[in-house]
Amino acid sequence: MKIRITADSTCDLSKQQIEENNIRIIPLIVNKDGQSYYDCVTIQPAEIFAHVANGGGLCSTSAVSVGDYQDIFEEELKNYDAVIHVSLGSGFSVTHHNAVLAAEEMDNVRVIDSRNLSTGHGHVVLQACKLAKTMEDLDAIEAELKAFAPRVDASFLLDRLDYMVKGGRCSMVAALGANLLKLKPCIEVIDNKMVVGKKYRGNYAKSMGNYVRARLEGATDLVDDLIFITHTPVSQEILDTVRGAVKEYGSFKEVVETTAGCTISCHCGEGCLGVLYVHKGNK
Repeated sequence: MKIRITADSTCDLSKQQIEENNIRIIPLIVNKDGQSYYDCVTIQPAEIFAHVANGGGLCSTSAVSVGDYQDIFEEELKNYDAVIHVSLGSGFSVTHHNAVLAAEEMDNVRVIDSRNLSTGHGHVVLQACKLAKTMEDLDAIEAELKAFAPRVDASFLLDRLDYMVKGGRCSMVAALGANLLKLKPCIEVIDNKMVVGKKYRGNYAKSMGNYVRARLEGATDLVDDLIFITHTPVSQEILDTVRGAVKEYGSFKEVVETTAGCTISCHCGEGCLGVLYVHKGNK
């Protein structure tokens, strides 16, 4: 059976991973100054950062429509026996719901809730690719992916809170307190939602090293195949700190660095980096 894997652009996979696994990426919509653009197709993260830096308002994102999903699924089914679409987590957007509605009348289309974002979402996409190469029963693949998704561990450390404040995701009082105390908040994905986890004190490089150590040191239940380092623009010092910490505290066979697409960029701004990996059992 020929199975096509599709995914929302929020998965933040590398170009090489997308090409090697023949994944079709479906871009979300980015809204800037009343104009709509396709995520990482007709607008890039750098344009978002420049727009805000020059005094413009925050950009926003919109879901792919039901009709667009239907058109894409029908197009793929002309060349494939089935489609497995891995969506941005349902807790973050209506994209998952729209994809489910689009696939309702299509028996050979399955929509998987990644329960995650960025390369947390990307981990589920890559798992779908692996399963599609060795399995043909769509119901069995769907069950495997539903069990896999909660095992993904995704978190990010933020250097700045102004994007979160402007976007209504962090109060001005909380941001002021964090800035005065030089706290860097860790945003974790738990149960399909973003929550504020541990707050790290000190400059961003020091905080980042402590963040990676806290996530990885002594962890004995991690799948060692792959870890993502995914980020918006950060300094070379930060990247070197994180690479060194991942090597010191982890033992992953593959460390893949990717840059965050427009969705993470719109909501987190510059100075956002996370390490994303998978647990062997339920978290």
